[in-house]
Amino acid sequence: METSLLQNNGIEALPQFLTSLAIGLLIGLERERNPSAKAGLRTFALVAVFGTLTALLSAKLGSPWLLIAGLLTVASMIVAAYIKVPAEENDPGTTTMVALVLCYMLGAMVWYDLAKLAVMLAIGITALLYFKPELRGLSQKLTRRDLVAVLQFAVLTFIVLPILPDRSFGPYNAFNPHQAWLMVVLISGISLAGYAALHVVGARYGAPLLGFFGGLASSTATTMIYARHGKGNQAMLNLAASVIVIAGMVVLLRLLVVSAAVAYGALPGLLPVLAGGLLSGLAVALYNWRKMGKAAELYVPETSNPAELHTAIGFGLLYVIVLLGSAWMADIAGSQGLYAVALASGLTDVDAITLSSLRLFNLGQLSEQQTVTAIALAVL
Repeated sequence: METSLLQNNGIEALPQFLTSLAIGLLIGLERERNPSAKAGLRTFALVAVFGTLTALLSAKLGSPWLLIAGLLTVASMIVAAYIKVPAEENDPGTTTMVALVLCYMLGAMVWYDLAKLAVMLAIGITALLYFKPELRGLSQKLTRRDLVAVLQFAVLTFIVLPILPDRSFGPYNAFNPHQAWLMVVLISGISLAGYAALHVVGARYGAPLLGFFGGLASSTATTMIYARHGKGNQAMLNLAASVIVIAGMVVLLRLLVVSAAVAYGALPGLLPVLAGGLLSGLAVALYNWRKMGKAAELYVPETSNPAELHTAIGFGLLYVIVLLGSAWMADIAGSQGLYAVALASGLTDVDAITLSSLRLFNLGQLSEQQTVTAIALAVL
């Protein structure tokens, strides 16, 4: 058959229907594994194709009501099926109902040139359905404190950050409220990830992961706690040293990621310094690991919630103070003044002086060499 004979007779819509069929089969394959679900592989495939078909007819007729009527038809059939045959174990089957409605809508999206988005959503929906036990286990592991931490981070990111003005103020034009709070969000987000992982993973996977997550959450707290446990305890000494060294290596990795995100231009100069520290730390960690026998149970450090408002505000104030102090000292005393600030602030918080130096580098007030030297001194 000639290709020209296939035009304008509906065959050109075949790729859209095949895509919606694949979407339905993907979601239906997961639901088929659930014995209590009233809809399986074929039902989901048919519903997805039905969504594409009603979208096609709705577009041809120029009426959106046909698409809405199709949605209502699917919803009513689902409700009727569960009313006629009640679900086992008092489970109303709400998840399958919602999944079928979403499957219909994904099929409609395919017709309206949103196939890529529809496929991505289908994969995400299937993952949510498949990982039900893991998600339920995660929700049971998280404490109220952990959930509060997530909500507080959402407040910092999606409520406070958008309302702050994105322009420079103060001496040297160094203070930008939006940029300053963005740094707070960046550091809080990295620390929150480590905080959550530390409490979910715990000590089950040994020193490497504990050092990694401890370094993300709070390298200072991790170092202090394991230094105390290793003191006078030979069984814990090499293990504690490994955890501390790995936590320190994570600090260098954090600086690498932050530098790439905030001031990519300074990365070539920072890379050799940070890489040298990482290689040295790796050598020490491997040496301690070889010497370490069967050690006592690992202690999980108690770290404060990095997304708490007072913690975030405290870091924000420290960042602004270090930023203004660095700009002022660099102006009146040159590089030596900046390096003095870097040494002093690095004793308490490496992130603040790092972000301050990168900010001044972006403003053109510091050279690449000065920025690298200041960060290296802070890390020391």
